[in-house]
Amino acid sequence: MMPGSLEEQYIRLEVMSGKNLRVPSRRMPAGVYISMIVHSRGCWKSAISVLSSNQSVVWGNTVTLPSHTSPALSVEIRASYEADRILGNGEVIGKLQMPWDELLDHGDEPFDLSFPPVRNVCPSLTLKAAAVHACDDQDSTLSDSLVDSDITRDTDAGHARLAGYMRCGMVFLQNDAVQHFQSVLDQCPVGHPDHAAALTNLAYARLEGYIQNHLQDIDTTTSLFRKALALRPQGHPDHASSLYNLIIALNSRYSKESTAVYIHESAQLCCKLLPLCPERTYLRSIGVDGEVDYVINNFPIDASDEGIHLRRNILKLCPVGYQLRPGALHQLAQALETRFQQCGNIDDIDETIQLRREAVFLCPEGHSDRSRFLNNLALSLAIRFDNQGKPNDLDEAITLYEESLHLWPVGHEYRNFALDNLGGALVTRFKKRGDIDDITRAIILRREALTLCPPGHPGHDTILNNLALALITRYDKSYVSEDLNEAIDLYRESHLLMRLDHPERHITLCSLSRALCSRFTHTRKNGDVEEAIQLCQEALASLPSLHPDRYFSYRGLKDAYLSRYQIYHDPADLSLALENFRLSSRHPTQGFPDRIVQAYYWTIAAEQHRHGSALEAYSTFFELLDAHLATRSSATSRHEAAAAFDYARSLPWNSWKQGRGQQWSLASRLKTSVEDLESSNPKLAHDYLELSKRVSNAAQSSAAIINRAAADRTATEYRRLTRQWEAVVAKIRDLRAFSRFLLPPSYEDLQAAARHGPVIILIASQYSCSAIIVPTSGDPLNVPLPSVSLTELNNLKDRFARANTTRVCHGPKNTPSRQMMKKRVTPSFATIGQGQPGAGKGKALLAVDSELELVHKLVPAAAKRITISGDTATRAGALQALEENTWVHLACHGKQDPTQPYDSHFVMRDEHLTLLDIMEKDTPHAEFAFLSACHTAVGDDENS
Repeated sequence: MMPGSLEEQYIRLEVMSGKNLRVPSRRMPAGVYISMIVHSRGCWKSAISVLSSNQSVVWGNTVTLPSHTSPALSVEIRASYEADRILGNGEVIGKLQMPWDELLDHGDEPFDLSFPPVRNVCPSLTLKAAAVHACDDQDSTLSDSLVDSDITRDTDAGHARLAGYMRCGMVFLQNDAVQHFQSVLDQCPVGHPDHAAALTNLAYARLEGYIQNHLQDIDTTTSLFRKALALRPQGHPDHASSLYNLIIALNSRYSKESTAVYIHESAQLCCKLLPLCPERTYLRSIGVDGEVDYVINNFPIDASDEGIHLRRNILKLCPVGYQLRPGALHQLAQALETRFQQCGNIDDIDETIQLRREAVFLCPEGHSDRSRFLNNLALSLAIRFDNQGKPNDLDEAITLYEESLHLWPVGHEYRNFALDNLGGALVTRFKKRGDIDDITRAIILRREALTLCPPGHPGHDTILNNLALALITRYDKSYVSEDLNEAIDLYRESHLLMRLDHPERHITLCSLSRALCSRFTHTRKNGDVEEAIQLCQEALASLPSLHPDRYFSYRGLKDAYLSRYQIYHDPADLSLALENFRLSSRHPTQGFPDRIVQAYYWTIAAEQHRHGSALEAYSTFFELLDAHLATRSSATSRHEAAAAFDYARSLPWNSWKQGRGQQWSLASRLKTSVEDLESSNPKLAHDYLELSKRVSNAAQSSAAIINRAAADRTATEYRRLTRQWEAVVAKIRDLRAFSRFLLPPSYEDLQAAARHGPVIILIASQYSCSAIIVPTSGDPLNVPLPSVSLTELNNLKDRFARANTTRVCHGPKNTPSRQMMKKRVTPSFATIGQGQPGAGKGKALLAVDSELELVHKLVPAAAKRITISGDTATRAGALQALEENTWVHLACHGKQDPTQPYDSHFVMRDEHLTLLDIMEKDTPHAEFAFLSACHTAVGDDENS
């Protein structure tokens, strides 16, 4: 078709899509539409379509326009801020006029129509045009041009002025925009269908002025947004955009005022908004994600239940693959870690580590945040090591710190953190293992960190404190006075630089106190010890009653008072020292390992000075050891935990044997039968048995787990089940007849053993010996034996043992309460013999078969009897026999391993049957085992 031949002709336009559609005012639109003005009273509008994340829109609308009614076509791209009913005509994104014939220059092919640039990018439309014949209803698609009224003119003028303000920053344009939008609001009072839209436009113009510091009144702005949101409840097409606008206002206010209530509300609104915003939409990718990211990264550390719950909700809205998930994981982990440091719940630090492992996994090598998340995971592992004493945690933390340091090379802004953190982990490892290379490198690393944090640097005081800690740690081993004096100087400098409200000031106070106390023991300058006491008291005064770090103040006071007592022998100092032993070992939010150490040294001090708190000290030690072992989910891990306190063998021999017995108790108490309880309270009996089974299964399954993350999750689940089990046991003990359920016998129960005459219990230690006499009636009597030595009582014990070594039955001791609860089952007897072990497993035992035959004849005929020997006497066969029978007789080679007790074993045909195998096997019917094996009655050097 040639130019000039368009009279009485029509053009069919297909509006396919648009791209680079940036809004001049930078405001988030509800959608974008196209307006085509044919003549003064003829206008066509496309559908309102939502912008995608790449600022493009797909329409696919088709319209037939009369080309003979005007010389040119006016095309406008407009942003609408309402998804349903538009107030005004929206904000202009692009506008141009073009002759009709230019539309037909492209044949049947799509073409791009480019508009003047907006924010340095040219918007464009993709169209397709074709000439068509006249139809009777062509004009039916046209409306009466754009809406024109006072409300429309003021609204459009407000949009134009606001766009100008955002482009050049002239305040008068913002004032004009506010005036136009205020006029619109005046014309759209409460009840008007456009009232909410008018409120929003006015609020947004005011908000931009607040953000640019040209308007100070944010209260009115926020109030306008709240009113608009109230008029657009959930389900309203503009509910999501109203939530978003209020979030922007709250975040903007928080960025200036740092008042937590605003970002708390913003976080709650984000949890409501995210599910309403489909991914890859403009609102989600360009708007909402940015505000949520701001909330995640600026939300104050809130360790309250409410704050953590809110963090959990935010994480739920960040699924795997979502770019903000690592940040959400980090923030929840930080809140949980803070709560752990305040309250000491091990579940919190375990979950922290799980979250931080995932964050590291989501940031593989090359990711910009990997080094930060590695450092955070290492820090959490180091914290758990301090609390729980798991060696693997410390080793893994050092490995992660090393990788983090590699990723923060010389010149990196965060290198000082990597140097300091790695140095701290090496200091801790030196304390545990004594490798001088660790402490030497730690000091070198922290000296380098100090050079990167010169005076005036915000981290200078912290690095001073940490370098001092490394130096005094080396002094504790080498006693080089230069290390001690430099440490004191560094602590004092750090103390002077710290604000009174610095969150770690109490750490510096306690550290300086410790250094001064060390110097006092050598110089005997009373001023040092008095200052040490004052510093610890000041640290205590700054901490709430359950803060875990109060432990360090109690420990510091103990050291100071005990040091002064050793010089001046004032009984008041001794009493204060032992009282702080008690406070430090019983501080509930500090980790078990540190408290166990304090309880141990409390027993030593109480014994040395014949103090009346000795019995409480022993009791505290074993209570803490029992509680610590109970947190471990397998027999192996419990043994490893107990081995860390192997030095406590110096406690009286019968007391340490109690500690060894605790591990048997932990395994066996889950298998207690409850026949009497079933008759009295069937539901409690069922709950107890079910939870016992679940706890036992969890313990057994955890032994085979190698993956660290999976092991952490299993340990958390084990503790959760254990708490439920303990709650049920507490309910059982509330029943009058079961008040001693699973508890050791009371004194009244023990006194029954003295019905034929008094029972004498000998107490032996390197500090003193005594005897407790349990009479046939009345209270026990304590008889000191000052002239009897530990060696004499040990000799007496050995003579008694030698007189009773023919055959000894070993195994977990059943308390009277357990025996009462034992379910009565039909007796069954299994004889297990292995006289022909595999190659290299020992000599043949020629008498085994005859022994089994003799035992078999002695078993009552009414009892079920089985014999396993020869090729059938395997590890699996023996375990099955233990599981299915009430009595078992074992005749085979046996080997005790004093260094690894759980590796002690019986020799079967194929594999060893270890003590750990037996402990972890569910043996519901077991009553008695007779061990006719080598090493059966040997015991070990200290505990036989």
